[in-house]
Amino acid sequence: MSKLNQRAPNKLTAALSGASLLVLSLCAGQAVAEDAPPAEDGSVTEVVVTASRRLEKAIDVPIAVTTISGTKLDVINSSGLDIRVLSARTPSLTVESSFGRTYPRFYIRGLGNPDFDVNAAQPVSVVYDGVAMESPMLKAFPIFDLASVEVLRGPQGTLFGRNTPAGVVKLDSAKPSDIFGGYYSVAAGNLGTVNAEGAITGPLGHGFTARLSGLVQRRDDWVDNISGSAISPKKLEGYEDKALRAQLAYENGNFNALLNVHVRDLDGTPRIFRAGVFQKGTNDFIAGFDIKKVSLDGLASQSLSSGGVGLTMSYAFEGMGTLNSITAFETAEVSSTGDIDGGSIYSGTGLYRGAFPSNTGGTSKPTEFSQELRFETEQFGKWRGQFGVYYFTQTLKFSEKGYDSAGKQNQNVLHDNLNINYGLFGSAEYQATDKLTLRGGLRYSSDRKKDLVGGQATLPGVTLPVTTRVDGDNVSGDFSATYVLTPSVNLYARVATGYLAPAIQDRVNFFGAPTTATEQTSTSGEVGMKGVFMQRKLRFDLSVYAFETKDIQLTAVGGSVNTAKLINAEKAIGRGIEIDLEARPIANLVLTAGASYNYTEIQDPTLGVGPCGGGCTMRDPIVGGFARIDGNPLPQAPKLVTNLTAQYSWPLTSGAKVFVYGDYAYRSTVNFFLYEAVEFKGKAFGQLGLRGGYVTSGGMEIAAYVRNLSDEIVAESAIDFNNLTGMVSEPRTYGISLKKAF
Repeated sequence: MSKLNQRAPNKLTAALSGASLLVLSLCAGQAVAEDAPPAEDGSVTEVVVTASRRLEKAIDVPIAVTTISGTKLDVINSSGLDIRVLSARTPSLTVESSFGRTYPRFYIRGLGNPDFDVNAAQPVSVVYDGVAMESPMLKAFPIFDLASVEVLRGPQGTLFGRNTPAGVVKLDSAKPSDIFGGYYSVAAGNLGTVNAEGAITGPLGHGFTARLSGLVQRRDDWVDNISGSAISPKKLEGYEDKALRAQLAYENGNFNALLNVHVRDLDGTPRIFRAGVFQKGTNDFIAGFDIKKVSLDGLASQSLSSGGVGLTMSYAFEGMGTLNSITAFETAEVSSTGDIDGGSIYSGTGLYRGAFPSNTGGTSKPTEFSQELRFETEQFGKWRGQFGVYYFTQTLKFSEKGYDSAGKQNQNVLHDNLNINYGLFGSAEYQATDKLTLRGGLRYSSDRKKDLVGGQATLPGVTLPVTTRVDGDNVSGDFSATYVLTPSVNLYARVATGYLAPAIQDRVNFFGAPTTATEQTSTSGEVGMKGVFMQRKLRFDLSVYAFETKDIQLTAVGGSVNTAKLINAEKAIGRGIEIDLEARPIANLVLTAGASYNYTEIQDPTLGVGPCGGGCTMRDPIVGGFARIDGNPLPQAPKLVTNLTAQYSWPLTSGAKVFVYGDYAYRSTVNFFLYEAVEFKGKAFGQLGLRGGYVTSGGMEIAAYVRNLSDEIVAESAIDFNNLTGMVSEPRTYGISLKKAF
């Protein structure tokens, strides 16, 4: 069996990538809507976004926002991966998971939450078709048949509400059309990978239109389990993921409505934990590491079923404005069981060495209901505005089960959580002069959380049942100014605040007890420039920012007993610069690039956390048995994120064309935990992808693709238990695809 060895990123490649970015950034442009057809003169196209809850030109919106759509979205998702494919595809955005396809964790400008608890709150909101998803298990809904993805960086505490101090990832499905059409796309590749999706849309008469779209993704179990365990699967890492979305739209004069019904079914194996994967004293993989082999002696299974209904309605009052309503119900059931220590050998050191024969798992059932009413005014002279109310409730029931070495259940801790939020918000825009526009807004948020833990626990120090409550109230907002420097260049400045509600961490297995954290608040300032240059051949977006997050919520995880505890640090700071660009220097060639430098630092001179329990090499000072983390970067916060794409097509006289598309995404080193340890410093990681093919005169595309061309394998995250356990990146995948629109 061939082995895929760990390779550090090629320094020359990284340097050349950085140099290319610098050259292109001096030319100026913006990496949005890169596949949009150019104007007849070959210039870049106008980009429209909904970052302000209205359709506006991106150049007029005083927010750092990047859009991914069309070809770029198709290409990066061609190998059947999940929403994590968005990682490093825009400045300052990364995504990772220790639960695979069921639990993505998002980070913007270094702010995120690596907590693995199912009730963990994240400071990045995912808004799917206008609905804010709270549970990471609902944020994991597949990305297919999308009109666009918008990444809004910085606090969005006015129009998008609570839990947005880092930003928003906004996904919008393609909508029903009154013209019959659709598409289908099928890709097949190595590892038994299949990625198929399609959609059909058209009119139904009497003001009704509809759209039906679906997705099927699957992969074979391609990792061999060599443990010989009677209760463990012999092969792992396969999945079958299916999703369906049906939309029904209605229009009658001033009234519009859209019903969105969607379901998902996933069956596979959980993310593989690999025991003893790091060579002690380094962050290299240990000798003998083979990505296609593990040794697990525990149960391993994972399934997810989810669904939801959303109803969006609007009514335009002539001369006044439009009343919008979004009503949504979302639910999921996730069952996952895995070998917690990632190994099966209980003596000695090194690869496959487990701590003890134990499994954990359980079933989680988040259910969310939300209702928003929002009124958009017409333009009244120099003024226009928005205001509204919002209500959200979540119930979350889940179990934590433990199993002995024979696979027999020996504990079952039951959780029953309730989360209620309501908000009042308003924003206004004033055209102060022909060149200066001012915007501002406020939002009041109120949160109530209750957590009940009961059931069976066999470990000492845990007395059940126990009830925990937290409450929080906050006023957040923003103020910005946009100045028209030239007809094609705008400058902007923005100050914004954000709020993350108080949190409860109720993991009681492994000697833990419920812990809480008070609310955290962020204040961010940024200035930027957006524009087009060189006869509209280049588009440019530049932002420079700094933020301070007070009472930041952090999770101290791991150690020899694998605990997880919520804490508040005094504050964290961040600062950085972000660049997006698009260039169309010659006919049929499109270049895009994005880059960000993000510096983060925890500031709390007295705060300490438990050091690692796996014999790792600590770099922080130990005081009273605790590692002091003052001055450390935030977890999973790379300083550098870059992406590049290049697309060229050769039109043929027959009306057909040949094309090639290349893309590269890179993130620099990351700290896996709050403390710094040599082994738990994630290496820099870059991925190169290529796609090339032929488009017939009838529009049929036949292509070949490869993802992670250099077959680079690095650790993406880790488990701080007592055996240097890690999780690794995806291997190289390749295949062929067929796509046709009609």
